[in-house]
Amino acid sequence: MRNFLIATVSALTLAACAVGPDFATPSSPVTASGPFLSTKAGATTTAPADANWWRLYDDPVLDGLVADALAANTDVRVAVARIAKARAALREVRGDRLPSTNLSAGANYGRVSEGQVPAGADREGWQVDAGLTVGYEVDLFGRIGRGVEAARGDLAAAEADADAVRVTIVAETARAYADAASSAERLAVAEKIVSLLDQSVKLTARRAEVGLTTRLDTARVAALRNQRAADIPAIAAERDAALFRLATLTGRTPADLPPVAAARTTTLRLDQPIPVGDGAALLARRPDVAAAERRLAAATARIGVATADLYPKVTLGASVGQTSSGLGDLFGGGPLRWLLGPLISWNFLNQEATRARIEGAEADTQAALATFDGTVLRALEETETALSGYAHMLDRRTALQSARNEAEVAVRITRAQQREGAIDGLAALDAERTFAEAEGALALADARIADAQVDLFRALGGRWDAS
Repeated sequence: MRNFLIATVSALTLAACAVGPDFATPSSPVTASGPFLSTKAGATTTAPADANWWRLYDDPVLDGLVADALAANTDVRVAVARIAKARAALREVRGDRLPSTNLSAGANYGRVSEGQVPAGADREGWQVDAGLTVGYEVDLFGRIGRGVEAARGDLAAAEADADAVRVTIVAETARAYADAASSAERLAVAEKIVSLLDQSVKLTARRAEVGLTTRLDTARVAALRNQRAADIPAIAAERDAALFRLATLTGRTPADLPPVAAARTTTLRLDQPIPVGDGAALLARRPDVAAAERRLAAATARIGVATADLYPKVTLGASVGQTSSGLGDLFGGGPLRWLLGPLISWNFLNQEATRARIEGAEADTQAALATFDGTVLRALEETETALSGYAHMLDRRTALQSARNEAEVAVRITRAQQREGAIDGLAALDAERTFAEAEGALALADARIADAQVDLFRALGGRWDAS
């Protein structure tokens, strides 16, 4: 019997095969692997994207805030918990590869009929039963193996999802810090403009007192000054909102945000081109692409899980036990009962439900493939859009810088001419208004450039070293 069982297990093991399709990595469009279309000379480079991209800003405060966000952000904690759940699910599925055991024991007191016991024997008493059953499913058609494949895919997808969350959190932390810093710089520019306009108001008022200009000119300059002063509270509110957002991203209450986070008063700037790599590196780096691929692998494996139900299920089982009239007899070395043998179950007459599950699994796989293709296309779209936006934002800043410089020259000239009485107050007012608008537009452009840089880094799917 023992040799027969060994031979049976060996034969089943050799004959085992995993039904269902094997996963093959889907191919991306050939053009997706090439250089990006929207790169700008001097602003970007084809060097591999930097792992810890935020360190390009060379700001230790930002480095510390990013580390805090990765450690304490609530969204990151949720993503890590989902990894733990997926890992537990994988352990559960792997457990199907191990023998199942069931230990049972029971006791009851009762009375049997007279014909069930020998003459003169006691018909009332305790009856104790104990037994051990062991079962092992032979994975003849890969049902368990495919289930493990699917669970591994789910785990890898959860890990990639966590990376995607980290990418987002790092980007939003840098964005909030940059917004707070640029708002502080814009606030200083706005206050400077108001200070300059205060001088123009005083000058116009003095000229009106001596009859060199009219009260209308004084009112117009004062109105412009008050309009620019009204910008200050709005910019201050934007800065506060950015700091409050930064506190939440780093797992703090607004009151717990360290003062150093609000100390920077100049916009984040890069003094070097941004390394962006190419399309092939992008698709290998983006965590959402990796997650979509792993979900496709899991869906493919589940076709095999469903297909295995078309075939017989073979379980090797053994049980041993003893029934006695008391605990003393149970362990007294009396006769044991035991069973040993395979169990084959096969629902082959009506397989419509099984085939329907297979079709459903195949449909899920097609949906996962479409999701993967869409994720690849969106990754390219987001990156090209971010590159284009960044390049055009730099061009816009160059034009605004030139306009600001010219406006500064013009306002100096008009102020001198106004002091000499060569021009009227309206011309001076126009020059002041043009300069104020140019200063504000340039400060806002710097803020938008910092925002565009964060968008680009996020689109590139920045990863980081474990250290």
